[in-house]
Amino acid sequence: MKDRRLTPANKRVADPALRADWPGVTYVEPEPLAVHWPLVDLMNAPEGHRDRQLLFGDTVGVYETHDGWAFVQSDKDGYVGYVPRSSLVARPEATHRVSAAATHVYEQPQFKSRDRMRLSHGCKLHALGSESGFLKTADGYIPEVHCAPVDTYSPDPVSVAKTFLDTPYLWGGNSRFGIDCSGLVQAAFLACGLPCPADSDMQEKSLGEELPDDVPLQRNDLLFWKGHVALVVDDTRLIHANAHHMAVTFEGIQAAIERIEQQGDGPVTQRKRVTLSAEGTD
Repeated sequence: MKDRRLTPANKRVADPALRADWPGVTYVEPEPLAVHWPLVDLMNAPEGHRDRQLLFGDTVGVYETHDGWAFVQSDKDGYVGYVPRSSLVARPEATHRVSAAATHVYEQPQFKSRDRMRLSHGCKLHALGSESGFLKTADGYIPEVHCAPVDTYSPDPVSVAKTFLDTPYLWGGNSRFGIDCSGLVQAAFLACGLPCPADSDMQEKSLGEELPDDVPLQRNDLLFWKGHVALVVDDTRLIHANAHHMAVTFEGIQAAIERIEQQGDGPVTQRKRVTLSAEGTD
């Protein structure tokens, strides 16, 4: 059975690649669009529940619009769901991304001017130029110090994850304004130019190589539990978004392992190591 989260098909339309598996619907090529809201929930159904979130500038393929809802597949991880059609616009070419924890879009290239919206780490931008230390965009001005060229990456997922410290926990969240365990790992890995699926079970299956129990953990290793994932900071600490603290926090590795098992969520299911181009430091 195909994973609903990754299958671009519903009862009316499907991707042409699914002809053999999804009969009786209209097969359509997706229309390339991009998110133009600061943040939008990617839902399992129109008016349904949040599966994930998409950020400003995230690109999607739209398979249909029905009753004001667009059925889309996210380009960054293949996740499928529904967003308000009004949240999408023609896809601009991204030139920069928000590299700070969050930023503001201002009416003028002045920090005292009115702000129009807040953008999270990871949002993608189309810059029209630069003025007085601000990137000029069609939506306003963004401090250049909060941005990085879209084709430059961090060498260290843990350093990226640390920018989310104290972010409130939000199930299905993907932003500085609310994030969950897999959203944190995905944000950290994507900022390092590393492909990363959206949910922790997907990450456990596809990321890195499994570590034998006798291999010491090192920075940027991943620890998985059933329904949870954490990023190793050093030989004693990890960082994770978790519902116990309702925030992104550091926690002792052994303390977290014991706490999670005691609360009934079981033992660590896998320890995995992802190959990086460089190693970061605190």
